[in-house]
Amino acid sequence: METLSIALLAFFAAGWFVLAGADIGTGMLTPWLGRDDRERRLVLASFAPFFLGNEVWLVAAAGVLVGCFPALEGELLSGQFPVLVALLTGWIVRDAGLWSRGRGPGPRWRAGCDAAVTCGSWTVALSWGWLLAALLTGRPYAPATGPTAALTALAVAALFAAHGLGFATIRLTGPPYERARRLVGRTGRPWWSFAFTGVLLAGLPLAAGTALPLAGRTAAPATLTLLVPALLVVTPLLVAVQAWTWHAFRHRVTRPSYL
Repeated sequence: METLSIALLAFFAAGWFVLAGADIGTGMLTPWLGRDDRERRLVLASFAPFFLGNEVWLVAAAGVLVGCFPALEGELLSGQFPVLVALLTGWIVRDAGLWSRGRGPGPRWRAGCDAAVTCGSWTVALSWGWLLAALLTGRPYAPATGPTAALTALAVAALFAAHGLGFATIRLTGPPYERARRLVGRTGRPWWSFAFTGVLLAGLPLAAGTALPLAGRTAAPATLTLLVPALLVVTPLLVAVQAWTWHAFRHRVTRPSYL
């Protein structure tokens, strides 16, 4: 059960980085990909059908951490409190911008919501880099500091942005697509860039997991016996719903949505 709980945590965490990394990275580049209101709506419409489903993976990973690794979860909450506050703030601001954009009175409101999406996405990406800088060194009990932490945060944010560019070449059309393609390259296989950055993003939580003492920090055997089978039942359903969502919205976006 201990090995299965570690595998489930790794699966959900890696899945979130790959899937949600697409909408975070695209959100980071919204002002560059979309130069006017219509183009920015097109950019947001490219990932709008996915972002809520993608967030479920992070909720699932957090649930596994709280239920199966309570001691480690306590260390993270107390030791990484400033990082987690920044992460949650960026998450809330970004989602608020997405939900509110189409409900405001005019262009200034939409421009403010676009700024919230972009700033929130950058905050989430940089916060994850800051958190990973501590986890990769096996120090969940204190935020990372110094030049190494800053460089790690910037590198992780750049990787999110590159992943978003790959996603944009798959989903967008028109001028936003051309801008993304100029940076990604004129390959005839747009999935290649997205797959490559996806592998790199998936490796980040896995590398962090190897640096943490997961094997000796699991919950009591009785708790694992109750939680792990339930998670194993729910996981295929989550994967199936995610696969259906990506299949249903597999086509390129050709016009703005209600956002």
